[in-house]
Amino acid sequence: MPLLNSGTLVRAGGVVRRWCAIICLLAAGLTLTGCGAVRLAYNNAPDLTYWWLDGFLDLDSTQSVRLRSDLNALQAWHRKEELPAVAEMLKNLQAASPQPVAGDQVCQLSRYLEGRFQAVLDRATPTAIALGPTLSNAQLDHLARSWDKRNAEWREEWLDGSPQERLSRRLKTTIERAEGFYGRLTDVQKALIRSQLESSPFDAAIQYKEVLRRQKDALQTLRALKAGAPSEIHVQAEMRALLLRGLQSPDTTFVQYTERVRSHFCESAAELHNATSPAQRTKLQQTLQGYENDVRALMQR
Repeated sequence: MPLLNSGTLVRAGGVVRRWCAIICLLAAGLTLTGCGAVRLAYNNAPDLTYWWLDGFLDLDSTQSVRLRSDLNALQAWHRKEELPAVAEMLKNLQAASPQPVAGDQVCQLSRYLEGRFQAVLDRATPTAIALGPTLSNAQLDHLARSWDKRNAEWREEWLDGSPQERLSRRLKTTIERAEGFYGRLTDVQKALIRSQLESSPFDAAIQYKEVLRRQKDALQTLRALKAGAPSEIHVQAEMRALLLRGLQSPDTTFVQYTERVRSHFCESAAELHNATSPAQRTKLQQTLQGYENDVRALMQR
């Protein structure tokens, strides 16, 4: 639902970005795209994530075996430990859907979801620490080229065109996302979303700068670990520090920016929800019920 997307605004680039695929595929609460699609994506998440990562890294056979095994283990853990929490969250959201909501409640949900995101990252960290230093210079060059290609696509979507063209693209995406939960929006509601986007502190150029920082940081750190003969303790410390910088930017200006984006998002999501009709909120409840059913079915496998 619209209330579930604020955390994704600030998660891009760096080594952590490679693990976002895991979250997006495994954390059903963040990938609610329709009945059946959730189950299909979740059940195939280890394979889909492996091929996504392999496209960036061109893994060798040893790395592939380790990654496939770890992804399967990660999914098994998530199915047992995290899906019950997702299902309970969806149940609670259904009960709350008919009522008005305040911006701070949306932010509370956002931070809860970040906690679930963090739990999966913590579980995946040993894999990143183990595989990162094994990447060859050729694989790091492949990663750099893959990022360059992805960056070009990102610029095309978020930075190219006039301000009006960029706003139109964001408006189209936001309306489609909202209608996936509430059903068809009225012209007044669409105008509200447009006004919210026009006043949003979101700045694609700031986002892109952080993406480039994280990518540069990752490549420099991984290449430095290839030089000399660092101890295992040093390697682990460097990898943990890299992952931390990927999750929490050391740029205080960017951190402050993301908090402004979050705050605006929370208020906007609450304002839109409060502008919906009883019928639209019933549609939201039904949609969330379908997702809960999907999640509980996945728990039983």
